[in-house]
Amino acid sequence: MSIAIVNTLLEKTKDFSIEETLAFLANEYKNKVVFSTSFGQEDQVITALIAKNDLPITIFTLDTGRLFQETYDVFHRTIKKYKIDIKTYFPETTAVEELLNKKGPNSFYESVENRKECCFIRKVAPLTKALKGNEIWITGLRAEQSENRNDLATFEYDAHFNIIKFNPLLKWTLTEVQKYIDDNNVPQNALHKKGFVSIGCAPCTRAIAEGEDIRAGRWSWESSHKECGLHQK
Repeated sequence: MSIAIVNTLLEKTKDFSIEETLAFLANEYKNKVVFSTSFGQEDQVITALIAKNDLPITIFTLDTGRLFQETYDVFHRTIKKYKIDIKTYFPETTAVEELLNKKGPNSFYESVENRKECCFIRKVAPLTKALKGNEIWITGLRAEQSENRNDLATFEYDAHFNIIKFNPLLKWTLTEVQKYIDDNNVPQNALHKKGFVSIGCAPCTRAIAEGEDIRAGRWSWESSHKECGLHQK
């Protein structure tokens, strides 16, 4: 059934602009469409599109407790500029306390398993709560971000969270994202001007050098698929 819905959405929206598709989804799935933002460049473009068109789509973010101050700064500038609410989800206090009491504050450097445990507590569990009861999850995923994302579709069914994902910027290049931000004076994280492309938690993110892969700055000490569990790709 979910695959059939995905195919129907792909067919119905194939000639729509992003704004038209967002409006269609908001009308078709009233109060069941959510957008998750981490305030990266892609997410800021989508936030601007939602806000400028006054679309009834819930915007939420995950505050892991380990974010950069620059991320909070762009969060603040965004809600002030667009006069919107952004719902914030935090990890469960008990789970964070247990992790730190058992393994310390930097266990994620010790193994991929430890890092994924931290990601689960701080990101995946809160995301599960945020998505519960909704039908469409809008993301800022782009195919260019990772080899693992090259085969994604604009609409897809996420079996893990039992929800349909809409990836409106899937085929956009980073250059196109940056141009939209510049042309529309969209607030952006100051770290983007310092070589940070993909920005997550402060201990797990670094700037990348010229020629490095976009995901190289995430969990740079690992040889892994560079994913945290929010997206399987």
